[in-house]
Amino acid sequence: MELASLRIITADVDRLARFYQLVTGLNAARPAPVFAEITTASGTLAIASPATVAMLGDRAPIPGGSTSVIVEFLVTDVDAEFARLRATLDDIVLEPTTMPWGNRSMLFRDPDGTLVNLFSRPSV
Repeated sequence: MELASLRIITADVDRLARFYQLVTGLNAARPAPVFAEITTASGTLAIASPATVAMLGDRAPIPGGSTSVIVEFLVTDVDAEFARLRATLDDIVLEPTTMPWGNRSMLFRDPDGTLVNLFSRPSV
């Protein structure tokens, strides 16, 4: 089994795709207006409208920030990413900080409120 993607359901696919393109520096593939995919070397972040899960009825995910998920991206230099993104982020949760286990992390919320972590591992 292989994890294929993590999908975020949003009311505004265009806005969220632009945001994650800015964060990752990667272009989103847009196979349909209701769907976008940003593929990294290790996985894919899918961004989709509620139309993509409508067949689930009242059990479908609801657009808006998740309170139980953190989208995490491994980066080379957290401080450089913070400097690059700082002016464009509306909700910085944690400025670059070295965690007790050695990772360097910064956390912020995407436009829908989902928590995003950019982190680097300690040098060995």
